[in-house]
Amino acid sequence: MNVYDFDKTIYDGDSSVDFFFFEIRRHPLLIRFLPRALVFMILYKLKVVDKTAMKNQIYKYFTGIKQLEVEIDQFWVKHEYLLKGWYLETKQDSDVIISASPEFLLKPVCDRLGVTLIGSIVDPKTGKNLRLNCYGEEKPVRFKEQFSLDEIDEFYSDSLSDSPMARYAKKSFFVIGNQLKDWPSK
Repeated sequence: MNVYDFDKTIYDGDSSVDFFFFEIRRHPLLIRFLPRALVFMILYKLKVVDKTAMKNQIYKYFTGIKQLEVEIDQFWVKHEYLLKGWYLETKQDSDVIISASPEFLLKPVCDRLGVTLIGSIVDPKTGKNLRLNCYGEEKPVRFKEQFSLDEIDEFYSDSLSDSPMARYAKKSFFVIGNQLKDWPSK
């Protein structure tokens, strides 16, 4: 099977960021969540809080969205075109998407693609991560809950933070825009 990161790998952008700004344009009062999110982004960059704690604060804006499922569907109607052509041309039903983005945000597009999704488990009502953010060393942990790490034929990502997944694949690719390169060696 082939395994793919989502944001900036097969999707041209960061779906969580794109969804946030999509929602602010539709519901301007959500801007009230931006200052807190910025503070926690800075605290994360300064290594005061971890990624999961930062995202717990960023995702608090979900509490201000009345019909979240409807909004997510509308988001994908407008943003599905950002799926990269090289991926759509090579997609297989056995593909697995593994992402730090909330599972409920990516589920509609992954369902339409007909692929398996492993993402961050976030409570859509509170914005709180119910498990560690599906990032870095957590990705192989989460993958192993459903599959054997020996099953990974090819792995694709735009980020070296995915090296823990890349080391299990028979072949790994580093994605830069629409270019696929061999995974960088240490």
